Amino acid sequence: MSELQELYQDIILDHNRNPRNFGRLEGADRTADGYNPVCGDRITLDLRLEDGRIRDVAFKGSGCAISRASASLMTEAVKGLSQEQAERLFHAFHAMLTRAPGEPFDAEELGDLEVLSGVAEYPARVKCATLAWHTLHAALKQEPGTVSTE
Repeated sequence: MSELQELYQDIILDHNRNPRNFGRLEGADRTADGYNPVCGDRITLDLRLEDGRIRDVAFKGSGCAISRASASLMTEAVKGLSQEQAERLFHAFHAMLTRAPGEPFDAEELGDLEVLSGVAEYPARVKCATLAWHTLHAALKQEPGTVSTE
């Protein structure tokens, strides 16, 4: 394993063990639930928007290490972004994980989220990594019902 892969693995394990923004968010004005039936991951995402920006975000739920780490990294990445910026980041993240092997992606736009780029090599894990993001998308769009990765 390369040094970069080891660093990425360490970051993912840290976010799984010590997820940032974990818990329910008091005063949330948007909430969405997500479920990945393949892995059993579940998430509830709370947002507080102010003037079109994500002022605060938190998540609660259970899931595999990839799912929890992705949710934790996502909350850090979107806090303070406008809804439009968060949607663009959602699409960039999704494109990174669903790209063809060897196809490039915009690492600069993704910043720290690049640590999850290796998940693209494991198609079954892509749903774990994207669950929080699809749930964020649903919360921003105020879509009813539980988001499913299926």
